[in-house]
Amino acid sequence: MLRRTFAALTVSAISTIAAPLVAQDGEAIRIGEINHFKRMAAFAEPYRKGYEMAVEEVNAAGGIDGRPIEVIFRDDQGEPGEAIRIAEELMTREGTVMITGSILSNVGLAISSLADRQGWVYLASEPLADALVWSEGNPWTFRLRASTYMQAAMLAEEAAKTDAIRYATIAPNYAYGNDAVAAFKEVLTELKPEVEFVVEQWPQLFQIDAGAEVQALERAKPDAIYNVTFGPDLAKFVREGGDRGLFDGREVFGLLSGEPEYLEPLGPEAPEGWVVTGYPWYAFDDRPNAEFVSAYETRWDETPKNGSLVGYMTGLSVAAALREADSLEPDAIRAAFEGLSVTGPVGEVIYREIDNQATMGAFVGTTAVEDGQGVMVDWSYRDGADYLPDDETVSERRPSE
Repeated sequence: MLRRTFAALTVSAISTIAAPLVAQDGEAIRIGEINHFKRMAAFAEPYRKGYEMAVEEVNAAGGIDGRPIEVIFRDDQGEPGEAIRIAEELMTREGTVMITGSILSNVGLAISSLADRQGWVYLASEPLADALVWSEGNPWTFRLRASTYMQAAMLAEEAAKTDAIRYATIAPNYAYGNDAVAAFKEVLTELKPEVEFVVEQWPQLFQIDAGAEVQALERAKPDAIYNVTFGPDLAKFVREGGDRGLFDGREVFGLLSGEPEYLEPLGPEAPEGWVVTGYPWYAFDDRPNAEFVSAYETRWDETPKNGSLVGYMTGLSVAAALREADSLEPDAIRAAFEGLSVTGPVGEVIYREIDNQATMGAFVGTTAVEDGQGVMVDWSYRDGADYLPDDETVSERRPSE
């Protein structure tokens, strides 16, 4: 694999910058960012702040050969059609050289399809559906964050260590939820063939009838529950399930459930003992992660969320690719992303040439309530490269290009 390295400023340098932007002589390089800033503000706003902080850092160091990066942020309301309209406007009228962003997988897949047709580079910062880089993957779409398969595999690894045999699942009924359940079932069955899945619940995204879902899960009498709900759906599920004793005496594995965007709003009602992926910003003592948290708090006067880290790494990734590219032509930027290596708070992240999936990992730990607040304890960072199928399997799942 061709590996290219972006030598970024250390995170600690951010706090020493006197002003967020440094004037430069060259014309700005414009990047189009499309996201659901109103519909999913809990994740999107911290993401934007992390992104802006990374761009400020790059520009303060001289930008890209003397040219500053300028990000044009646009809100798509979480609608695929609106996202496509905005992407076309950004690339044909606003002079942007590539597109970044999206949280919801259905929106990310729509932008990805457009990028493939038009020959535009799209860095899918957050959409997690496996289809984005596998079954519907294309040469123009790259994904930063650990996919549903990667994070589900991390949780399946922990689930296989328990005595649980009968599993129930609950996930939103769209691309991300479908992929997340399929991946968990696939990996857990490989690790522990005797497991069985006794019920699958598929609430509509952000329209969960938590009472009915909890009743259905309880009737199945599972040993363990795999939860993929997030945002307001997670809050309703946790509260209803807690009130009805659904989680008592059962193992629960929660994809994204430890992210502060979703865990902190629960306060003292946060679940305890769930094994989750998340972002324990409050517990870092290692240098890169701790420095990022400190710099973010200094810059924005608030604590970071997982979106903050994803946004920051998006900005660093964009800068790395632009520095590596021979020009600002789409083909040059696309080629720069293939095998690109970016170093940030979580260490080195590589955009794999085989499927354009980055190796950014995730934090896995157990939920607890401390001082009236939900937190992750006993956590560790899992390298995403360790939780992907082998190259032969990936090649089978990704269409030939």
